Amino acid sequence: MLGATGDLASRKLYPGLFHLWQAGLMPESFSLICSSRDRTGTTEDFRSLVLKAVKSARGEVDDGALREFAARVRFAAATEQDGDALAHAVRTAANELGPGAESLLYLAVPPSATEAMVRMLGAVGLAEGAKLVLEKPFGTDLQSARQLNAALHEVFDERQIYRIDHFLGKEAVQNILALRFANGLFEPVWNYQHVCYVQIDVPEEIAIEGRAEFMESTGTFRDMVSTHLFQLLGFVALEPPARLDADSLHHEMVKVFRAIRPLDRNRVVFGQYEGYRDEVGVDRSSVVETFVAMELYVDDWRWVGVPFYLRTGKALAENRRTITLGFREPPLKMFPGDVDDTCNEVVLELTDAPRIYADVRAKVPGPELELGRGRMRIDLVEAFPGSEPLPAYERLLLDVMRGDSTLFTNTQEVELIWALCDPLLNDPPAPEPYQRRSWGPEAALRIPGEHGWRLPDGRHRGGRTGRP
Repeated sequence: MLGATGDLASRKLYPGLFHLWQAGLMPESFSLICSSRDRTGTTEDFRSLVLKAVKSARGEVDDGALREFAARVRFAAATEQDGDALAHAVRTAANELGPGAESLLYLAVPPSATEAMVRMLGAVGLAEGAKLVLEKPFGTDLQSARQLNAALHEVFDERQIYRIDHFLGKEAVQNILALRFANGLFEPVWNYQHVCYVQIDVPEEIAIEGRAEFMESTGTFRDMVSTHLFQLLGFVALEPPARLDADSLHHEMVKVFRAIRPLDRNRVVFGQYEGYRDEVGVDRSSVVETFVAMELYVDDWRWVGVPFYLRTGKALAENRRTITLGFREPPLKMFPGDVDDTCNEVVLELTDAPRIYADVRAKVPGPELELGRGRMRIDLVEAFPGSEPLPAYERLLLDVMRGDSTLFTNTQEVELIWALCDPLLNDPPAPEPYQRRSWGPEAALRIPGEHGWRLPDGRHRGGRTGRP
């Protein structure tokens, strides 16, 4: 693991690997080689770091098991110019593990160091037969993405590369595929003939939380939209793959991204929360966006004419990870009176305890034939008592060890998404101010038109329906 002293390693990777090992999902024999630039570090230093990180993340743990896990940790210094100590440590561990030992290289390093680190791994002979895991961003525009991919392919084959997006490791996201393709109830109506809009909504309550340098250099569009939200869109919009394997799924994702209509700048709203420029480390005249809402279209046979609405941002009213499909109304209204003009919706809550809702009209109990709004709910955790979902990073780490790249982004997808986003990012809309704990700028509330943005209780914010 390169970048082994970083925040990601301590918060996610060490606790995740320990949990996988405790669950019996790791190989029986393995060695965890931690690498950083610090040549004064020792193996004991890193064993202490791992112990502290696991205890901090997981609370009460079996101390004996944790010490046994930490005993497998080794340290080797490495820089972009010198990876000899790391190469020696890896080869020594491989010899000790015996025939069949495989290498997994995790680059938890700043984006600016990625290309140089990749070349170093190639120069010291660690790339051959190894699996390489990369963290986003996968470039900041089309040119940088192509440059990064070219550097990767000088050293690694595409099948060795795992570009990790933790959103795709969530149980609820994978359930999109199960909901669509394993149920005759949904797949026949998952198209323009029955669906009139799709919303992908990922607002966040937190502000930048001390990450001014990252936000100032990246912005919310690059951080969230060109990565997580586009991948979610791909899962919602793709055609049924020939089989559920990596090649088939990526083939269909590529087709979706090729079919997206060029982004219309007039249907995109950037925002910046009030007080952002007062955050420590932020330029006092910053025009970086902390909020994005947009409308786009997938011009293929399944989705022609259906608007997809994407929204995400910082310092908003609630944390949400929601996909909503609005369904077309019956052609004839035959019941006396009506509830409101809000259409039926299927809602996927992409939380750690995933739920699926269907909002429908039903008869109100009583002597009159009166309609009301009802909700059907499927709680996927309660539906499978005794089952325990793996956290996203753990699921994806396990997939890498198994050699399964189904839930990882490939080169073609990355470059197609940047080709879509570049024209907008080269001429972005000016960010509009919005209050903390709101739902974003007023202009963004109007993006979905008459339907508005769905709220957790089934109301809609903006448009003409359910405006609070």
